[in-house]
Amino acid sequence: MASTTPETGVRGGSAKEGNLASGGAPMTHKQIMEALSGLLLGMFVAILSSTIVSNALPQIITDLGGGQSAYTWVVTAALLAMTATTPLWGKLADLFSKKLLVQIALVIYVAGSVVAGLSQSTGMLIACRVVQGIGVGGLTALSQIILAAMIAPRERGRYSGYLGATFAVATVGGPLLGGVITDTDWLGWRWCFYVGVPFAIIALLVLQKTLKLPVVKREVKVDWGGAFLISAAVSLLLIWVTFAGDKYDWMSWQTVVMVLGSVALGGLFLLVESKASEPIIPLRLFRNRTITLASLASLFVGVAMFAGTVFFSQYFQLARNESPTMSGVLTIPMIAGLFVSSTVSGLVITKTGRWKAWLVSGGALATGGLGLLGTIRYDTEYWHIALFMALLGLGLGMMMQNLVLCTQNQVAPADLGAASSVVTFFRSLGGAVGVSALGAVMAHRVTDYVKEGLAELGPKAAGAMGQGGTGGGIPDMDKLPAPIRTVMEDAYGHGVADVFLYSAPFALLAFLVTLFIKEVALKSGEVKAEEKAGVDEKVPANAR
Repeated sequence: MASTTPETGVRGGSAKEGNLASGGAPMTHKQIMEALSGLLLGMFVAILSSTIVSNALPQIITDLGGGQSAYTWVVTAALLAMTATTPLWGKLADLFSKKLLVQIALVIYVAGSVVAGLSQSTGMLIACRVVQGIGVGGLTALSQIILAAMIAPRERGRYSGYLGATFAVATVGGPLLGGVITDTDWLGWRWCFYVGVPFAIIALLVLQKTLKLPVVKREVKVDWGGAFLISAAVSLLLIWVTFAGDKYDWMSWQTVVMVLGSVALGGLFLLVESKASEPIIPLRLFRNRTITLASLASLFVGVAMFAGTVFFSQYFQLARNESPTMSGVLTIPMIAGLFVSSTVSGLVITKTGRWKAWLVSGGALATGGLGLLGTIRYDTEYWHIALFMALLGLGLGMMMQNLVLCTQNQVAPADLGAASSVVTFFRSLGGAVGVSALGAVMAHRVTDYVKEGLAELGPKAAGAMGQGGTGGGIPDMDKLPAPIRTVMEDAYGHGVADVFLYSAPFALLAFLVTLFIKEVALKSGEVKAEEKAGVDEKVPANAR
């Protein structure tokens, strides 16, 4: 292997980590904030791409003639691409210029967004969302990685709080902006995809001017086989979950083939990774208990996080007859909770160096919030829903960035990219599988609740569905007779509540996993490479 520059450190010796400018000198707060501005803008674009369509999706799917399956896959396709490519971006960040990679990710995002806005069918839109997801995977992973390359672990909590705050702003601004665009006749939902393009271009220019990191110079062999196998394994699993119980029975030969196929591809992936010289996911990282547990917790957090952001739009628009704009406004309590907890936890962690209490508290709050959201119906008083959403937001804000933070504190600089992306990968995987599975569950539950409601109305009710009937698609509530409309609103209200209820055990599992993570106080200066690369239990007591 050729030599490495200060960006990734030196294997086997001591390495000064964090706060490094291109010449190896510590970066000032001003330099960090200048570089961080481009990263935050890139992160804003990444989150915006997923949240801006949330309140527009019912209208998008109706216009393009899709059903609940298409609704789910527009979200899942981006998550799948993001999940599959995140480890690859992370590994490339350990091998090539981080600045160039994040700029490439922005270009990919722009290309996917422009074509997505031109979509004429749900299939075309889903394909474009895959391209968007590849770019978003890079932006999400590289933002954390570059942050870690610039800033020492002890200071990282403060700046991670900025990332969390940006996440919150984009999460609340996205649905609001998407709702306004969809409700504006002279714009329309297609502009939900175009609007992020200027932000991406600005981020590209800002990063070019402000981000100055040493460039890695190494002879590498990218693990394309591992990238393909993990993508195929996850894709097959998601296809099975999406169509099981609809296109075929849960207990069927299709289920056997897809599940065994996914397991076999996963096994091949592990085999390839164990032999690859530059694996996408270095299996040796999982010898570290903190990384293993943080990855597992992130998997469960992903289910809770995406359930809380994807299905609220259907609840407010279909169960409560709110406009896309108001759907965004009504989710503000959850985003406010996420904004406050991510910012405050980042500042406090920077001062104290302690992070475990935030993870444990976040898991408890997220579990409670989802459990309470599982009790809502179409006519539940809004202040109850707002309180439950705020609890969920507080919990998620305490967990998301801090799971990455505690992982970064445990690895050698040369593995920073891979370790950071592993945690992000598992969070995205949980989100992709969760959205796909929960979307399928919701479709089945809504169908059952509609049948029950129509049965109570009498035999003539089914015929009265008329033009507003679902036919397997998203219903147009305004075209339904009043009694049947109430049945549909009740079905969607109850169906979305079931989604939250089924998500709660995953948040509980994340809470239980965090209890077993051993806290190692964040470090602020020089860190021995062997200490960072070692297992938790071997960290000296005076470093805790």
